[in-house]
Amino acid sequence: MSQNFDIIIVGGGAGGFFTAINIAEKNPKLKIAILERGKEVLTKVRISGGGRCNVTHACFEPNELVKFYPRGEKELRGPFHQFCSGDTIEWFEKHGVELKIEEDGRMFPVSNSSQTIIDCFTSATKKLGIQVLTGQSVQSIYKSETPDGNFWKIETQNEQYNCEKLVLATGSNPKMWEMIQDFGHTIVSPVPSLFTFNIKDSRIKELPGVSAQVSVKVKDTKLTSTGPLLVTHWGMSGPAILKLSAWGARILFEKNYQFTIFVNWLNDVDSEDAEKILKDLKQEHSKKTVSKKSPFEFPNRLWESLVLASGIQEETKWADLSKNQLQNLSNQLTNGQFQVNGKSTFKEEFVTAGGIDLKEINFKTMESKIHENLFFAGEIVNIDAITGGFNFQNAWTSGFIVANSI
Repeated sequence: MSQNFDIIIVGGGAGGFFTAINIAEKNPKLKIAILERGKEVLTKVRISGGGRCNVTHACFEPNELVKFYPRGEKELRGPFHQFCSGDTIEWFEKHGVELKIEEDGRMFPVSNSSQTIIDCFTSATKKLGIQVLTGQSVQSIYKSETPDGNFWKIETQNEQYNCEKLVLATGSNPKMWEMIQDFGHTIVSPVPSLFTFNIKDSRIKELPGVSAQVSVKVKDTKLTSTGPLLVTHWGMSGPAILKLSAWGARILFEKNYQFTIFVNWLNDVDSEDAEKILKDLKQEHSKKTVSKKSPFEFPNRLWESLVLASGIQEETKWADLSKNQLQNLSNQLTNGQFQVNGKSTFKEEFVTAGGIDLKEINFKTMESKIHENLFFAGEIVNIDAITGGFNFQNAWTSGFIVANSI
């Protein structure tokens, strides 16, 4: 026996729930179901932001907001003019969830718990009569054409469903991408985005936990980034590295994650200026030991490590530095070369670059340009963002637009 619905949403995550709730609020007469392959819904929401759920980011200008999306910048400009971060805050407040802004712009529920968001969504679906069906792993999707019109047929391992309009909100799901490819859509092959760099190097071996404001570039590419860098047990992380990994997702994949980076620990000071500063320090502090105290705004431990790496002994005084040693130190400070051998996933936030080709989607409606009554929400399409609530904002915006169109 097959079950009939007006709208079926495949995927019980952030995008799926947000779409379903907004459709039902705009048109309560519609019969709506969410199909989720797992036993539980909203699992990514639960673990995101360290269990606090980073709902969105305090960036309220669509033209500024799009700059956080390595893939999707151009396409999201229109959608963000329809539903942006400010609308997200208002939507959640209307549904009883107050958000707060942290120093770095990330926004969380005041409760500091992702359970607040989960409760908001699950109680809304109950109230609106949306059926949430778990343990429904979709095996096939096809279009059925009848004299009464077309409808979608969805088969799971134990059920069959029919609907007039179908919304796919399954995130980065290779099995679903394969099915979509079968009915004519192009899939941009997925590669990891948002990862940290594995680096074994004596200069940072003893420095896990040390951070500095830096600029980084990848050798033989145009990839550059600035921001905080964090030294970890396995190499380097922090916003400066994560931004590079997101914008360079395809390039670094092609390099098989074996490449060289240049780190400028002084951020925007070049080697020539650094050398001048060091020469002045040599005059001013001639009797002091070079390695003892960092003259720059980064930790002493890092300074000491870079001094030793420049061939300067631990007890050397500023006055005794040779021209060569000053140049070496200036080079270590502004142009340190580090070899990257592989990557590690950033926390539990596994983000993928890839998905449905953006040229095949109408961004005014989030409807497929190939099939009528087929809509997409969230990361199933080739859009991804850096960390900070931006991937969720894409889910809310696309879900809202789908709901409006339907």
